[in-house]
Amino acid sequence: MTDELPADAERALAAHDAVSSPDGDYAVTTTAFDATVTASAGDGATRWTVTVTVPSLAAATSDPVGDAVADGWFETLERRLADAPAATRANLTLADLTVDRRGLDVVVTFTYEWPDADRAAAIAKTLVEYVEGTYVEGIVPGYSYEPPVSDLLSQAETGGDAQRGGTPL
Repeated sequence: MTDELPADAERALAAHDAVSSPDGDYAVTTTAFDATVTASAGDGATRWTVTVTVPSLAAATSDPVGDAVADGWFETLERRLADAPAATRANLTLADLTVDRRGLDVVVTFTYEWPDADRAAAIAKTLVEYVEGTYVEGIVPGYSYEPPVSDLLSQAETGGDAQRGGTPL
């Protein structure tokens, strides 16, 4: 909530073009998934928490998904997300990274400390977009996907241009 945020974090999040705050929480708007950013006073620097909720493979498809495929998909996603700090182009060390199954959702949480609020907000956006990109890259072929995953796959196939086709990679 905004009343718990350090003033510089609140200012940076409110000013960032990829973040909105319609009901007091800061949501990253550049992803099809639910993604929020919060900040609190840390040890010498502001502590930032980025949370992204994505559908599990079973929730994203209308087809049945076997346990072995679902587990393998989750484990691969978890391993790939460990590389997220490299995408930020900052010397970022995570204080914590959790990737949890919660029912049909997967909740990814990054926690880090960063002294510059403007840069920390940009890092948060990058982490959110890394989750989305990693998620799309990990889609298992052969299933019929539901929105928003089907929409992301369509965008990846066409590159935003309906004249193109092919696979995302």
